[in-house]
Formats: sequence, C-alpha cells, structure tokens
Amino acid sequence: MTWKNNGLMLMCRFLLLLILFLPREMTSSILTVNGKTENYVLDTQIGFQESLRCAVQNHTNEEELLWYREAGTVDLKSGNKINSSSVCVSSISEDDNGVTFTCKLQRNQSVSISVVLNVIFPPLLSGDDFQTVEEGSNANLVCNVKSNPQAQMMWYKNSSILNLEKNHHQVQQTSESLQLSITNVKKSDNGTYNCIANSTWRVETKDFHLIVKDKAVVVPKEPIIAACVVIFLTLCFGLIARRKRIIKLCIKDKDSQGETAL
Repeated sequence: MTWKNNGLMLMCRFLLLLILFLPREMTSSILTVNGKTENYVLDTQIGFQESLRCAVQNHTNEEELLWYREAGTVDLKSGNKINSSSVCVSSISEDDNGVTFTCKLQRNQSVSISVVLNVIFPPLLSGDDFQTVEEGSNANLVCNVKSNPQAQMMWYKNSSILNLEKNHHQVQQTSESLQLSITNVKKSDNGTYNCIANSTWRVETKDFHLIVKDKAVVVPKEPIIAACVVIFLTLCFGLIARRKRIIKLCIKDKDSQGETAL
C-alpha cells in the first residue's frame, strides 16, 4: 500500500513539473475582442467611432499582438502591443462597410480573432443629371447607388411610375446601380426621369433629365462631290472644244490693237 502511494506521488510530481516547464508554444492562449471569444459582426453607422480591444487570455508569458485591416498591418505604438492592444476606427464612412479587422498572436498567427464592420447607411445616389440625344438614337440613364441594407429601386417619369414599353425600355439592376436603356428614342421620351431608392432608413430620389432634339438632316457628301467633278469636267471639255475659236478671237483682238497704235 505504501509503495502504491509513493508511486502515485511521484507520478503527480512528474506531471506537475511537466506542466510547469511546458514550452510557450504548447500553452492554449486565446484571444478576445471587446470581451467576445469568437469572430463577430459589429453594427455601426456613418460618422461613428468604434474602439476594438484585443486581449490575451490564459497566457503564462507576455504575448505580443498584431492588428490587421484586411491584408494590411495596422501601425501600433510600443505600449499598445503586449497582452492587450486597441485600435480606434474614427469617422466611419460607407467605404468601411464590410472591412475586416483581425487581431493575431505575433508568435503564432494561427491564433486570431476577427471583427467585420457592418456600416448601416441610407441610399446614396449619383449619376449624370442631363443627357441630350437625337431622335431615333439610343439613351442610357445610369443611377449609381450605395446603401446598407440594400434599397429597393425603381424608375419614375415626371413623378409617375414609368410605363415600360416592350422593345423600347429595358431596366437592369445590380447591387450598385439601376440602369434604364431606351431604344430608338422618340420625342415623347423627353422629360425628367426619377430614380427612387427605398430603404428601411428613408426614401431617396435623384432626377435625370433627358432632352430629345430633332434628328439632324445629313447632307450626303458623295453626290455633291460627284456634281462638282461633273461641272469641272464639263467646263474643261467646253474650253477644249472651243479652243480654236478662242485663239482666233485673241489673235484678232491683238491685230486690232496693233492697227490702232499705227
């Protein structure tokens, strides 16, 4: 019985020493951001400021931390790297939507935690305000949109729902634009087209003015050139055909001047 107790004590001491002298690389340190232990999405808004604090949990030695914005490293001050590190995202804009910030252990970058910014903002519309086309040509009105959440888009004309005509109107929509194509433009297409974006935040409108001008009268160049050539050749042939008579008249005129001089 005593032998068994001594053996058990020795085994316990061995295990304790093994745990104490484990290399750093074998310890199970974990990272948290703002107290969360898993990757998460942070909802925010335009103009807000967000602070992200990364901390090392279960560490036995000092751990250096790294921050990444997408694939690029974030510059950190020397006092903002060991065991805990914070980054501040200020003046948040729509361009920050979907950006990922990742905190990693410097010695083992497979240990990491990420935060994705979900920037919520109303529709932002842009595009060419005026477009002038000739009757019979084609027109394209492109309404660019940024919105989170995505807005419902539609076209109006002169503040009324646009009546789409087959083989005349075509609407194409992506997550970033709403396009109206008009084939074989008519005078009746002249007017103000309204791009309407409806989101949970509010409704935004942008006006596009389409001016249809009369079709320009195109004077064909080839017939004019041909007529000029014909006239030139006719004059040349006329002069050649009457060259003898012209020469006689010149000689006669010269003789008359000589007699007058005598």
